[in-house]
Amino acid sequence: MDRVTGGGALHLALAGAGVFLLYRILVRLKPGASLQDAVVVITGASSGLGKECARIFHAAGARLVLCGRDAARLQQVVQELTANPTGSHQTYAPSTVVFDLADRHTVDRAAEEILKCYGHVDVLINNAGISFRALLPSMVRRNSGHIVAISSVQGRIAIPHRSAYAASKHATQAYFDCLRAELEHCGIRVSVISPGYIRTNLSINAVTGDGSQYGVLDKNTEQGRDPTDVARAVLKAVRQKNNDVILAGPLPSLAIYLRALWPALFFKLMASRARKEQKRKDE
Repeated sequence: MDRVTGGGALHLALAGAGVFLLYRILVRLKPGASLQDAVVVITGASSGLGKECARIFHAAGARLVLCGRDAARLQQVVQELTANPTGSHQTYAPSTVVFDLADRHTVDRAAEEILKCYGHVDVLINNAGISFRALLPSMVRRNSGHIVAISSVQGRIAIPHRSAYAASKHATQAYFDCLRAELEHCGIRVSVISPGYIRTNLSINAVTGDGSQYGVLDKNTEQGRDPTDVARAVLKAVRQKNNDVILAGPLPSLAIYLRALWPALFFKLMASRARKEQKRKDE
């Protein structure tokens, strides 16, 4: 691909971007399935994107099981949802399951509690992560289910000085791409949602190289996408059974195609970005 002339590669990149935009327009016109009465499990539901997903799916009539490690905050979400019903669908009071993902021994117990709520799971939204293997057998037995992984656009392109995060998200993308193929014959859908920066407390709660809390809301996160918009996109992806959803602006979206169609230029741009960022740090 490096041998492609500059003009030819640019035409390929522009053509790819045009196809991508046309695809997004067609997807918007595609009708979606109803989620009324569907059993939806959301991890990390006490704040941020997980809480917004809870609000959006609750308004759509789903029967929710909200998961997190803070019982009080989960109950607060339940109270907010039941006190302020929105939309025209019949809604239900959410159930909650409290467990800490850092303790692997609690995952199987949590899965049992989740299944006790309604007997099965239709949609699992991996916002904070959960061992889906504990819930997958019930989906396989029913030949039905939908697993949603919240990843990042950095799972599609690698940004300088984000190596650990980008590596984890690239692994997430590959893992769920494999899982999608392996479960297709079981009638189970797998969606990967790849947003850009979202206005949440992710950077504040992040840890530094020595394990201490970063504690700062960085500029990119502060200017990021509204979590409500991302939650609506997750709902649409489930309704339309989309495999892969990229929620990013024109430049990151173009960068994904540039990485595939003109990698030499992409690498030069990333190297230039790395030098500029390092220069600012050294000043």
